[in-house]
Amino acid sequence: MLNHSLWIEGPSRSGKTERLVQQFCIWVNNGDQNQEIFYTTNPSRKNTLSIPKSLYLQHNELGALVFAANGDNRRELADKIVTATWGKYPVKVKTPLGFFQDEVILFWPLLIESLALKAQFPVRLRPETEQELATKLWNSRLDEEILRSVGMNQSRLVRRILDLMQLAALSGTSCEDISQVLTRVSSPQQDNFTNLEPDLIGSLLLDWRSWCLDKGFLTYGIITELYGQNLLSDNNYLSRLKKRYQAVLADDVQDYPALMRQLFELILDDGVGAFSYNPDGIIRLGLGADPNYMEGLAQHCQRETLTQLPVSSLSDLLSNSMTQLVTEPMTLLSLPLSVQSIQTTSRAALLQETAEVIIKTVESGIVQPQEIAIIAPGLDAIARYALIEKFTKAGIAVNSLQDQRPLISSPIVRALLTLITLVYPGLGRLLDRDAIAEMLVVLSRKPNNHEIDPVRAGLIADYCFQPHPDNPNLLSVDTFERWDRLGYAATTAYGKILKWLEQERSNYEKRLIPTPVSFLYGAIEYFIADAGYSNYEQLAILRQLLETAQHYWEIDTRLNQYASPKISLNSSQSLEEREKEAVYKQDKTKTIADFIGLLRKGTVTASPYPIRPIGPLANAVTLATIFQYRSLRHSHSWHFWLDVGSPLWTKGGAATLFGSMFFLQERFAQPWSAEDEKSAEDERLERIIADLLARVSDKIYLCHSELAVNGQEQLGSLLPLVNACVGVDNEELGVKS
Repeated sequence: MLNHSLWIEGPSRSGKTERLVQQFCIWVNNGDQNQEIFYTTNPSRKNTLSIPKSLYLQHNELGALVFAANGDNRRELADKIVTATWGKYPVKVKTPLGFFQDEVILFWPLLIESLALKAQFPVRLRPETEQELATKLWNSRLDEEILRSVGMNQSRLVRRILDLMQLAALSGTSCEDISQVLTRVSSPQQDNFTNLEPDLIGSLLLDWRSWCLDKGFLTYGIITELYGQNLLSDNNYLSRLKKRYQAVLADDVQDYPALMRQLFELILDDGVGAFSYNPDGIIRLGLGADPNYMEGLAQHCQRETLTQLPVSSLSDLLSNSMTQLVTEPMTLLSLPLSVQSIQTTSRAALLQETAEVIIKTVESGIVQPQEIAIIAPGLDAIARYALIEKFTKAGIAVNSLQDQRPLISSPIVRALLTLITLVYPGLGRLLDRDAIAEMLVVLSRKPNNHEIDPVRAGLIADYCFQPHPDNPNLLSVDTFERWDRLGYAATTAYGKILKWLEQERSNYEKRLIPTPVSFLYGAIEYFIADAGYSNYEQLAILRQLLETAQHYWEIDTRLNQYASPKISLNSSQSLEEREKEAVYKQDKTKTIADFIGLLRKGTVTASPYPIRPIGPLANAVTLATIFQYRSLRHSHSWHFWLDVGSPLWTKGGAATLFGSMFFLQERFAQPWSAEDEKSAEDERLERIIADLLARVSDKIYLCHSELAVNGQEQLGSLLPLVNACVGVDNEELGVKS
């Protein structure tokens, strides 16, 4: 029987995504549906693929399931499909986890029936909330003795155990089988984590899953397991799945988990599919992806190999020589002038010189900022700040990819949290004078200035702040003997803050503030809306703060539904009064303190940059880690490979999750040795080089400092590349050495 599905394979930027979009257009074509589609499997011949009329999708049918590897690629693929089809075919592009989540929520009633769960709408836990609740649930079982045996703190241990559940679910392994897998892979060569009894880990995860399902909580791990172990084995769901989708289109399947192959094969039984695969683009191996297992999908498809590399790339010129230098360091080779090095002794000097080279080339008009990418195995906060600061002073915009900054690093967030502690009782121990002074400066801001400057704010905090463990207070300004020296503007602004605080305390006593989320909304509207905090960075931070607070109190409300009532309502109260009383009793002081503590840990972050830069920010230097840059799948004219001597290049810019290799289908439940790790790192480095070379067209600068930030000498695997190329010509660029 002729197979009508398509497997498209090729290196980076060889046109795989465009070919997928073309195939999608063929499926929805309303023209001659008996036409033949030509495709090339090798340069010397052409084959034909006839698509039967029954497999074409009509515009009024919801029959195509489209996938992308991550959120950024999902948006771009959706745009390409809409553009190619003139917007005539409504399509939603999903990521694997996004699809699992949507299906579990959509078929939640079916899961309630099959698993005998409570009839309640599910609530998804964010990773930070998941870890906090799991820590509380397991606290009594993860004692100090266990923590010493594994050599890690409690939060890291909890995260690792939860990750095991996610990895198992992505591989199609049930939670009950995790302990068996860990038992089979245990060996003295493994991480100290294996000192934990596999049965203990399995028991902890089963308790966690049972607790979450009882409360109606869903984590990514539980969502994935429910989909793989329950929905995909339910005949009712499978019949509906095949009725809804007759075709599947998936881009970059090398980064998909093994569970996706099971889904794809079910659709291919009665439908058609098109998949793209990039052997050099494997990015998420070690984070849940199973590229070799996904490659087995090709046996169900007609193969199409795209061998034509992009014309504007250095891949042909440099791929073989760079790979040879890395794999055989003693090879005597010289790299062409399209590769140059920037070498210094210290990393601080390296950042300085790299920035100066970029600034000078931009100012000379040789290259535009949007054509430059700085790629590093890891970007610490100091390096990121130093580069952004230097470029900003030179008038060059910077697009820092996925710069997830902790919310607590924002003065606005800290000021709002300080406000909460001044209104809600019992939070005085979370306050100090410095926090009060910062709050006064932030909340007194106007579009052009601060009505209370840091000096006056410090004086007010010293003389007018009254600490108290339960009811801290801000006193009237005349408490300060020389209050007249504060000035009219500062005194007036401080008076407005006091008046607002008094009003909010009164509202709290009158039960007029439903939750702290409402309080935050009111504070933002009163102090922030017209204060000049209107740039994208500040708005993104405020949005994330409100979403986090809303999520936190949603979880707290759900938990309180199962807590034993600790208040006795007077029978003479009306129903409305009882409801108000119950709501306010839920907003416990401890919950607010826990929320503030969660933010202060820095686990909740927000990206201060827009997803799709527009205006001046669109012409910006890209700053990214290897993982971030490869995931984005963009290309640039110039690359600056930062810290090229770092050993972290073999890690791909992202730490692999412990246990990820235990769940790969080709070596399921087999121990992972040091030799296996070395082989995996070598293969990863070769893929990184091939992928990056396909994404640069004109020039590569290898930026190397002899010493790392910690003072250690850098002798990474890419060091032979530095020795094989010429140094940058500082005089030609006009850069001070």
